[in-house]
Amino acid sequence: MVDIQLVRDNPEKFKEAIAAKQKDPNIVDEVLNIHKQKLELLLQVETLRAKRNEISKLGKASEEGKKIKEQLKDLEPKLTEIEEKFKQALYKVPNLISEDTPIGKDENENKVIRSWGEPTKFDFEPKDHMALGIALGVINIKKAGDISGSRFGYLMGDIARMEFALVQFAFDTLTNVKTLKKILEPIDQDYSVKAFIPVIPPVMMKPEVMAKMARLEPKEERYYIPQADLYLIGSAEHTLGPLHMDETLRESDMPFRYVGFSTSFREEAGTYGKDTQGILRVHQFDKVEMESFTVAENSIKEQNFFVAIQEYLMQSLKLPYQVVQICSGDMGGPDYRQIDINTWLPGQNKYRETHTSDLMTDYQARRLNTKVQRSGKTEFVQMNDATAFAIGRTIIAIMENYQQEDGSIVIPEVLRKWMGKDKVESGR
Repeated sequence: MVDIQLVRDNPEKFKEAIAAKQKDPNIVDEVLNIHKQKLELLLQVETLRAKRNEISKLGKASEEGKKIKEQLKDLEPKLTEIEEKFKQALYKVPNLISEDTPIGKDENENKVIRSWGEPTKFDFEPKDHMALGIALGVINIKKAGDISGSRFGYLMGDIARMEFALVQFAFDTLTNVKTLKKILEPIDQDYSVKAFIPVIPPVMMKPEVMAKMARLEPKEERYYIPQADLYLIGSAEHTLGPLHMDETLRESDMPFRYVGFSTSFREEAGTYGKDTQGILRVHQFDKVEMESFTVAENSIKEQNFFVAIQEYLMQSLKLPYQVVQICSGDMGGPDYRQIDINTWLPGQNKYRETHTSDLMTDYQARRLNTKVQRSGKTEFVQMNDATAFAIGRTIIAIMENYQQEDGSIVIPEVLRKWMGKDKVESGR
């Protein structure tokens, strides 16, 4: 949620940002009109309440007092109604965009900032992850389809073990201050190297909290459990973000950083016919996510740090990738600045998104009422979230980039201490 005073002071700036995100800028005029009505009604109600209190102090009833009571009986429900209408309208206003966000309509206008590594070359015709997975017996979507339906899969044998090696690698990295300091040095040697707190978060959440996270819509992407009135999360950040809901944090304790592992669920509505084979786009998947809470002046530093962590993880796996700045039309409504990492997938002969990093500024914090106490006053915190590993997509990248002519898969060196071997040769 944006600051209504900022909208009032800069309506044209918001309209430009909203149009750049391919949304309807008329929402600004709608919000300002409802806000004006709310203020006018609030003034009437507060004036009547003040008069009622004056009469009450005199200790006697009067005709005027009865009249005021009737007026308030009529106006107070209207005030409640318009306050809710205003909140819902304000929820629809997207965040502003950073100065360095490219203006564009869709993913075709995203900007590659830098690349690392070269697309993997082979002396043989490379296979995609499904051909490899079936031959090795480590991925089974046929049986999953019989049991659960389309867009589900079994990970088996060493590929199942690889998932937990990736989780362990991510958690070890993000909880190691020495490693974080090494990652941070090229960005800002004076910035905080505070370690991440590991979390296993809930995978279900209340609709009103998901709405505060600006993640409830589009609802067709979510799995809903009617009998419990709960939604299944689409990412660990959905339940990591509200960890400090309705709290005021101390500046001396900032930043707060969390790394969470969870199973995630998405309907994948609107993707009919896209990536139907394999485990790239499925209904159930596992992720390791980063979430942090900072003061305003450090929010972009924090995002750059998150991206540096992502690059460290991918370079450690020796997987070729591109860092991409997402354009205005391709970024989410709550995002102020979004940076993705696209990793080379030989089976598709192109780079595909494996990581994202979202700077929300105080957009979510205003909804969640998460504040920080500083210099004798409180202000809303700034929030960042980012992928450490989207497990399935990272496994695809490893399988396809590390495949051998005999169909085996070399295990990245950094993962071998958890897997106890250097090659995947069978699912048994």
